[in-house]
Amino acid sequence: MSTGIKNLVRTLDSVDFLKMDRRTFMKALGAMGAATFLGTYKSEIVSALEFAETKLVWLHGSECTGCSESVLNAGNPDLVQALQKLNVNLAFHETLCAQQGIWNDGKLVNTSELNSEILLEDLYKEGKYFLVVEGSIPNGPDGSGRYLVIGNKTFKESLGEAAKNAIAVIAVGACACWGGITSADSEVAKDTDYRGVAFAKEDSSKGMLKELGIDKPVINIPGCPAHPDWVLLTLGAVILGKIKLEDIPSVVDDYGRPMVFFPPDHTVHENCPRRGYYDRGEFDTEVGGEKCLWKLGCKAPYSHADCGIRRWNGSVSMCTQAGGPCIACVEPGFPDSSRPLYVEREDVGIAGTNIDTVAKVAVGAAAVAAGVHAVRRMGKGE
Repeated sequence: MSTGIKNLVRTLDSVDFLKMDRRTFMKALGAMGAATFLGTYKSEIVSALEFAETKLVWLHGSECTGCSESVLNAGNPDLVQALQKLNVNLAFHETLCAQQGIWNDGKLVNTSELNSEILLEDLYKEGKYFLVVEGSIPNGPDGSGRYLVIGNKTFKESLGEAAKNAIAVIAVGACACWGGITSADSEVAKDTDYRGVAFAKEDSSKGMLKELGIDKPVINIPGCPAHPDWVLLTLGAVILGKIKLEDIPSVVDDYGRPMVFFPPDHTVHENCPRRGYYDRGEFDTEVGGEKCLWKLGCKAPYSHADCGIRRWNGSVSMCTQAGGPCIACVEPGFPDSSRPLYVEREDVGIAGTNIDTVAKVAVGAAAVAAGVHAVRRMGKGE
C-alpha cells in the first residue's frame, strides 16, 4: 500500500463511516482494497447490519464463470469473510449452490432445499434482494432467447423474473455489461443476438432489460474478469446504503461504471509500472521484454480503470506488469472495441494518424511520447 493510501486509511480509521458523506465514503472505496475497507470498519459494519440480512441472487448467463472465479480468488477477505462481514445471505449462486436440480436419484424433488428451480421461485416471490448477473443473455433466434435454456426456461425469461422484484441489478463482467465475447462480430452474431443487462455493446437502447420492458437501476462492473475489489466494494456500498438507488446516476459514468473504480479522467496507462519506458520512447517489439508494450497493442492509454493502483492477485501484479498488453477489457463494446488485440492502436487510425507519423516530426524519444499524448488528446477531443 502506498504512503498516500496509508495516510488516508489512518485518517479515516478514526471516522465513523456511517456518518461519512457519500463523497468521503466513495473516496475511501477508491483508495482502499476490500480487505482494508472491510477490516477498518468491521465493528461498525457488524453493528449497522446486526439485525439486517441482505440477500443476493447471483445468476449465470452465457459465460465462462471467470468472474465468479475471480471473486472466489479474493484472498483477504475471501468471499466467505466478505459475506459474513456484510451480513449477506448468498441465497442463490448456480455454481456454488448445493441444490441438486429437479430430479434427485430418479425422483422428483419438490423442496427448495434440494431443487434450485423451486428455490428461485420462492426467492422471486419474497423479493428484496440484490440481483447479480454474470454472463450475457442471448436474445436469438428471432427474439426467442432459445440459445440458452436452463430447466426448460430461457435465461432471458429467468432474468426478467429475477429483475422484476430485485432492489437493483449489478452486472459483473464484460459479458453481463455489454455482451462480451459471446457478442463479438461473427457470422452467427446476428442470429444469437447476445446482449448485456443494460447495454448491447455500446448501445443502451438494446440492453436486455429494456428489451423486456423492465426499468431497474443497474450498476456495471466490467472486466474480463472483474476485479474482486470492484465487485465486493460495490456490493458493500449498495448493501450498506452508501450508494442509494437515487444516488446511482451520480456515481457512475455514461456506461453505468462506478467512477471511483473506472475514472473518466484516468487511464491504466498513467500508473502502469512500464510507464517510464513509454515516456523515454523505449518499446518492446517482441513478447517477453521489459519495456513499454505499446507496439504490442497495449490499450492501457484508452482503458479507464484503477488496475495500475489497485493491482491484481493480492495487489502484487497486473497484466502489463506480467508482460501482457492491456486489452481494454473494461471498455464498452469489448472485445470488438479493442480488436485487433495485439496490434499497435495508432496503426489502425486513431485520430487519423499513427505513431510513425508522429515520430517523423518529433525530435528524440521524449518528443515522440509527447506527440503521441497530443494525438491521443486530439482523438478524445480534449
